[in-house]
Amino acid sequence: VQLVESGGGSVQAGGSLRLSCKVSGSTSIHYCMAWFRQAPGKEREGVARIESDGSISYADSVKGRFTISKDNAKNTVYLQMNSLKPEDTAMYYCAARRGVYCRLVPPDFGYWGQGTQVTVS
Repeated sequence: VQLVESGGGSVQAGGSLRLSCKVSGSTSIHYCMAWFRQAPGKEREGVARIESDGSISYADSVKGRFTISKDNAKNTVYLQMNSLKPEDTAMYYCAARRGVYCRLVPPDFGYWGQGTQVTVS
């Protein structure tokens, strides 16, 4: 399974970005998918996950601002980020775990993308 993120960039506080994660080598319908982020000097943290049955959860820090979704036909997972804050600045990673369920912690995921940088000023 290969994951390729896109959509990162630099925005001002209050702005929006949409990240995309294209899945290849398998179909995303069989995977629990998630977004993580890692800021310099900090541990990688879970942002949002969408299980293969469609269940969704978010980190408290992004609830009400970020939305995770997936398009099974396109094998793509999205992260819509609104009302961005400087503290959202980080490298954002897409991750996948084969199966229905997953926890929003890095050890649960065996497949990772290369990351896309988000900078909010």
